[in-house]
Amino acid sequence: MTFRAPVRDLAFALSTVGHPDLLARHYPDLDGDTVQAVLDAAAAFADNELAPLNRQGDLVGARYENGTVTAAPGFADAYRRFVEQGWNSLSADPAHGGQGLSKAMELAVFEMVHAANMAFGLCPMLTQGAIEALTLHGTPRQKELVLPKLVSGEWTGAMCLTEPQAGSDLAALTSVARPDGQGGYRISGQKIFITWGDHDAADNICHLIIARTPDAPPGIKGISLFLANKFQVKDDGSLGPRNSFRPASIEHKLGIHGSPTCVMLYEDAEAELVGELGQGLAHMFVMMNAARLQVGVQGVAIAERAFQQALAFSQERRQGRTALPGDGAIYGHPDVRRTLMLMKARIEAARGICLTTGVLSDVARLADDPAERAAAKARQELLTPIAKAWSTDVGVDVASAGVQIHGGMGFIEETGAAQHYRDARIAPIYEGTNGIQALDLIGRKVRANGGEAMKALCADMAATADRLSATAGLEGVGVRLGAGVAALERATRWLLDADNIAAQAAATPYLKLAGDVTGGWILGRQALAAAGSEDQPWLAAKGALARLWASQVLTQAPGLADGLADGALDLEPTQATALAG
Repeated sequence: MTFRAPVRDLAFALSTVGHPDLLARHYPDLDGDTVQAVLDAAAAFADNELAPLNRQGDLVGARYENGTVTAAPGFADAYRRFVEQGWNSLSADPAHGGQGLSKAMELAVFEMVHAANMAFGLCPMLTQGAIEALTLHGTPRQKELVLPKLVSGEWTGAMCLTEPQAGSDLAALTSVARPDGQGGYRISGQKIFITWGDHDAADNICHLIIARTPDAPPGIKGISLFLANKFQVKDDGSLGPRNSFRPASIEHKLGIHGSPTCVMLYEDAEAELVGELGQGLAHMFVMMNAARLQVGVQGVAIAERAFQQALAFSQERRQGRTALPGDGAIYGHPDVRRTLMLMKARIEAARGICLTTGVLSDVARLADDPAERAAAKARQELLTPIAKAWSTDVGVDVASAGVQIHGGMGFIEETGAAQHYRDARIAPIYEGTNGIQALDLIGRKVRANGGEAMKALCADMAATADRLSATAGLEGVGVRLGAGVAALERATRWLLDADNIAAQAAATPYLKLAGDVTGGWILGRQALAAAGSEDQPWLAAKGALARLWASQVLTQAPGLADGLADGALDLEPTQATALAG
């Protein structure tokens, strides 16, 4: 089917997460017309250039032959046009050739890119992370010679963490970086699951690699971050000989076939230190956190793509006698209509959470008031694991519902619904599994600060619930959002007092609860923004989505909160026989 980027939804979502206020305060050269023009232009590129390549990328995929990787058909040319039109440099610092736009604008544009072609979008997505890492921790030489090329998109970036024996446990990595006696290093080792680690779409590929020096202590304190370029970067910025690392193969995957996932071999490869010795994990987390928010946006994007296809199919497929008026298409079945509305509500809730996190990252960087910066940073950090994990779960759930709407035709590859489900399934896994995101949420973001950031968020959500309760037609949404916030507050108090086993057992359901309630807050704010508008047919649906969320999702929040304490009761070793069958 033809994909159409959701420009109207994105513009409305940006307006309800404080983006216009941010622009007025910190981006005086931008206005609403400029924002709309950027969204429209990005939509045209996504619709016309990227979406048509999506199916071919899935069917043919990237290719590995004779030690080199070739991008899926059409991807390299599309990437060059992507770069020429400036889409790679949206939020980067103008000092390095960027356009200096807001992070939220970049996320909105990349949602359209990922929705049109998720496998393609992974390439510039990882480059954005490399840009952020080098901006904060790069040496003067790296900032002068490498960073501008990454910002322009002439070169791409790759994040190189995982090894066969060291997946999420990065302390177990064994790649070694030996000093070369000339101020540089030589890296040897193997990395796996390296997204776009090799390809033919750009002139150079800049690998950010974590490795140990020979005298480094064990564990994460011995990890440092290095930059290794596919081709040597000379002092004048020109490219020299090929470096001594290469792809050994690419993986055969469930989905995202157009994205080459490489096994990379480093054989005494030239490298430079990034940042400080022994601080590699902290430096890499700059790149990882940027990627985690972008992966959350991927969840929104693939959900949007699956929803659009399911909606179009439901309006064409005729099956059975429908209860709702219409032409006999399955769109007239109440349960199909409800499913589609819940898919749409999930998308808008997840989109709002991700864009809110983007706005907070800008405020944390730009606000004049130190207290405002600190508060924005705390909420950004709180929402990042929710944005990544909850939104990617939304992507899988919505893509699965899209297959269901298609019925048996959804299980047939030719319809394309199955591809969205297969592509969506990776997002809860990479850039830190969603279980790891849940542990990060309860540990570093809630328990570590006495729950202060979550308490502040709950207070803001409760205030929105009060406004909803006083608004005609949205009173029920306010009552149920208020009950959901109370449940999240109760769960947070329990979490702060719980022992470590109980807290870890409750981490994933706690994150789900937090996402469900925060999503209800987003939808409630959208419903309030739409109330009383002259654009009734479209905006009135915002209230309908908020009411559906309140009745279908928020009603489950109290039970989910009450059940957290029970999750660890049967996890002791003496009860393990239950798992043995």
